[in-house]
Amino acid sequence: MEVSKQKLVIIDTGCANLASVRMAFERLGVRPLVSSRAADIEQADKLILPGVGTAVAAMKNLNERGLVPLIRAAKQPLLGFCLGMQMLAEASEESMGTQGSPDTLIDCLGIVPGKIRLMEVGNLRLPHMGWNQIEHDETHPLLKGIPSGSYFYFVHSYALEVTGATLATCDYGKPFTAIVGGVAEHSNFFGAQFHPERSGAAGARLLQNFLEL
Repeated sequence: MEVSKQKLVIIDTGCANLASVRMAFERLGVRPLVSSRAADIEQADKLILPGVGTAVAAMKNLNERGLVPLIRAAKQPLLGFCLGMQMLAEASEESMGTQGSPDTLIDCLGIVPGKIRLMEVGNLRLPHMGWNQIEHDETHPLLKGIPSGSYFYFVHSYALEVTGATLATCDYGKPFTAIVGGVAEHSNFFGAQFHPERSGAAGARLLQNFLEL
């Protein structure tokens, strides 16, 4: 299907700056729909899962809006940004604002393997904020035309550990997953820890590649 004719739905999680994400796709000739309606999500050709804030608040929003079963059942390509990517993981230790211990794990969507951990950065500052390079083997179609070593814009303190589903890594203190892909029955799910909509030409190319999957 021609990219401009695709029905792209940005899932309204209630915890993201949706305007910048929408405009990034509009610059590529696509007019996305922002929605949390089941019918819109089920009928989409492609789905975007954005997110800003903490895992505990984000998962609370998804559950309150009835989005968890809808997202887990998605068969079309889905791309999560930043916290949206982290929500795809098994669990997160980002439990700020709860009464649990610092190592309390918050259940996430369980779509991609691995857990979200506070980054181990040594003497570096948290959050990890700014431009950093990603490394990958240049074989996955989501990264077509994006050389290993390209820079993307990050803002986060928690990250997905490196797993067998990791498509690209970034190093800040130690390596973490920069891009993840689902496995087995979840092979249509992808996530980017950085903000593609704020990452210039490389970010635009990633979004274009996703539209072409």
